[in-house]
Amino acid sequence: MMVSKMCRVGDENENESRRENEVYCDLGVNYLGESKAKLIRVSHGRMKLWTLRIITTLLLWTCIIQLVAIGEVWGPRLLKSWPSCSSPPNLYIPPNLSSLQSTNHFPLKRVYENNGYLVVSCNGGLNQMRAAICDMVAIARYLNITLIVPELDKTSFWADSSDFEDIFDVDHFISSLRDEVRILKELPPRLKRRVELGMFYELPPISWSNISYYRHQILPLLKKHKVVHLNKTDARLANNGLPLEIQKLRCRVNYSALRFTSQIEDLGRKVVEMLRKKGPFLVLHLRYEMDMLSFSGCTKGCNTDEVNELTTMRYANPWWKEKIIDPEIKRKEGLCPLTPEETALVLTALGIDKNVQIYIAAGEIYGGERRLRSLSKVFPNLVKKETLLEPSDLMFFRNHSSQMAALDYLVSMESDIFVPTYDGNMAKVVEGHRRYLGFKKTIVLDRRVLVGLIDEYSDGSLSWNEFSSSVKEAHANRMGSPKNRVVISDKPKEEDYFYSNPQECFADGETESVVG
Repeated sequence: MMVSKMCRVGDENENESRRENEVYCDLGVNYLGESKAKLIRVSHGRMKLWTLRIITTLLLWTCIIQLVAIGEVWGPRLLKSWPSCSSPPNLYIPPNLSSLQSTNHFPLKRVYENNGYLVVSCNGGLNQMRAAICDMVAIARYLNITLIVPELDKTSFWADSSDFEDIFDVDHFISSLRDEVRILKELPPRLKRRVELGMFYELPPISWSNISYYRHQILPLLKKHKVVHLNKTDARLANNGLPLEIQKLRCRVNYSALRFTSQIEDLGRKVVEMLRKKGPFLVLHLRYEMDMLSFSGCTKGCNTDEVNELTTMRYANPWWKEKIIDPEIKRKEGLCPLTPEETALVLTALGIDKNVQIYIAAGEIYGGERRLRSLSKVFPNLVKKETLLEPSDLMFFRNHSSQMAALDYLVSMESDIFVPTYDGNMAKVVEGHRRYLGFKKTIVLDRRVLVGLIDEYSDGSLSWNEFSSSVKEAHANRMGSPKNRVVISDKPKEEDYFYSNPQECFADGETESVVG
């Protein structure tokens, strides 16, 4: 009995011990590894927490990407204030300072197989280079190549040392076009070394070329050499006969991507506000500067010493090929800029208010105040950037003609009337930009007609009333109103310039060009 009872007690103790052990085992703990089990439990908990965080983060990023993609489709329609090439310009003009304000809505990057790298060196003045940059972007897009930020001319008459980023907002230029073409600030290191070793191809492309020239002649060079340097870019792409998407891209670059630096835009805004406080203003692009007169050989109103100075300058300039010029013949053909005296007569004949503010968008007028006297006598409210601004405002622009021209460009865009006295690059590009912004009033002077009328009035053949009526009649359809671009297929230099009338980029943009 005793033994039996003892056995039962022993069995009960053993069973109790076993049950306690099972309880510990159920809890994941044993007598030798309790701390290890706790660590395992903590580790599993952390893994679950981090897994949940990662999944949540991925879901959030997916939502953001989808929203951005939707925004890229709908955002421009709802938010962008700058006119697009596919929409009517007048729907996008803010009430004030339209060309000085814009917003950033950068598109998604375009991914494509790169066929090579295009390096370009622009030549000429600011607006000549501006048009060339637009052409080069279009060519890079069409050939599926990478464009390096263009190099600006530093060796021309103006000897301006400004780089691209000194005039244009380079980051905006690159980012705003990334859905069309890849643009880099410089060549990748490996290719830069190839260029340093002379392992690239360089040429000036043929002027006024169709896009097929670049596909058949330039693209094979890019695929073979990887880097091609176009060392001249002015007027290298045709005005007409190009795909519609190429023409619209040229406009997009010109009117949206090529934004001036904030420093230039801020100063331009300041000048416009100063002018607006006093009422409407007219911008006169008085192209009566020493370089223009020397280059063209136009010497109307100049004395003997000035004629000799201009002639000497022309012969000393190796880039100007024409040396022997008959100024009278050239003037009668309408190939000379109007003199300040002639300009005063024409503006009066057109009925321009004599009290209107006239902002002279130009460099230093040849002959100085002496030559401006007749103009200022008739229109006393003549102003220039130098007279409106403090010297400290222009300190950073001195000796940088392209930056000064950029300032004049901005003021010209905002004027109530724009009148160029010569159809140079600035006159043409500003005319086209003002057309794009809703056909703002631009008086394109017919110099050939005007010279004849001025001479008849001067010698008494015409009375003032006859002269004024004839001037107004000759310019009734030259005020920047809509018109078709004239095409002269065998004389591209004589046909209407694309950038003075980019009709493909206006509302609907489907009008046919007039063939001359």
